Amino acid sequence: MSEDPEEGGGFDVDDWGRLKAFNGAVATLEDVQAKAAIFALADTEDARVLEMDLPQPLIWWSDDGEQAAVAVQAEIHQTEDGETMEVLGLIFPDGGGGVALLDDVDLVDDTDPMWRRLVGEAIGDENADDA
Repeated sequence: MSEDPEEGGGFDVDDWGRLKAFNGAVATLEDVQAKAAIFALADTEDARVLEMDLPQPLIWWSDDGEQAAVAVQAEIHQTEDGETMEVLGLIFPDGGGGVALLDDVDLVDDTDPMWRRLVGEAIGDENADDA
C-alpha cells in the first residue's frame, strides 16, 4: 500500500491505479505501523480477507456527505454478537486514510462522473470530471 514518497500519498482521476493494495492476509498492528495497511481490528472473530479487486474506486456516503476514495484493503470480521462486518481501508485524494463499511460505499469505475467530480473538488482540479 505504500506509495512513492516523491509522489505523496494522494491521487487524481488518472493515477489512482498506482496505489498499492494490502491483500492476501488480514492486517496486523505491525502492518499498520509499517504503513502497509490502513487498519487492523483486534477485537473481532473469524477475520478473513474480503475477496475483491483492489485498488477499487468508490464513493463513500459518510455523515459528512459523499467523498471519493479508493479502497486498498478489504476484510470481513465478525463481532462477539455474531454481526458480520465487511470493512474497507480507504485512501482519499488528499492522501488521508479512513475506514468504511462496504454497506456505506458505492463501488464505481474511474469514468464515473460523480467520482471524478469529487476527486477534483478534493484536490482543487476543476478539469477532473472531463472524462
